[in-house]
Amino acid sequence: MPPTITAFERSPDGGKGLARDTRARWALEEAGQPYQVRLVSFTAMKQPAHLALQPFGQIPTYQEGDLALFETGAIVLHIADRHSGLLPIEANARARAIAWMFAALNTVEPPILEREQTAYVVGGKPWLQELLPILHDRIRARLSQLSARLGDADWLDGGFSAGDLMMVSVLLRLQSSSLLDDYPNLAAYVARGEARPAYKRAFAAQLLVNAG
Repeated sequence: MPPTITAFERSPDGGKGLARDTRARWALEEAGQPYQVRLVSFTAMKQPAHLALQPFGQIPTYQEGDLALFETGAIVLHIADRHSGLLPIEANARARAIAWMFAALNTVEPPILEREQTAYVVGGKPWLQELLPILHDRIRARLSQLSARLGDADWLDGGFSAGDLMMVSVLLRLQSSSLLDDYPNLAAYVARGEARPAYKRAFAAQLLVNAG
């Protein structure tokens, strides 16, 4: 039986590819692996059946036989470890690709999420406009470092890897802002990720769920 991932029954982003199930879909598509999707509502995500799979009531989860995983980093790493196409064969290159996965989730994504969540939580508070430039500066600091490291290369370390999959997925969260405008190499990097056939298939599948 192919693995089953969970996804939003109705994604908050309306199918723009920002929900984290897109990352799992993309990894499976890159690996050329069939998979099934079980859609869950926001109510079902907080029920015991889902909490047994994902103790924090989030998506996605990944089930394959008697294995159940949560957290996209763990899911993508598991897929990449079991199937070719997402991690280099050479040991040191493989380790570096995994390091970039962690960098995407632990170093680059946190200030981006803080900006999103702050704007959502505080809404129209008058001090939000004073706080946003501070949050933007934190994001730009990481983007500057990442841009300098990427340089004119196509991918972060040689060929495309799970590290690039996670990093592009994180940077996609900035497309509704102008924060990537000062980093043309990063904007081109994201565009290369979006142009990959596997990403297009994953995006289309996620969009289809929200099109009805």
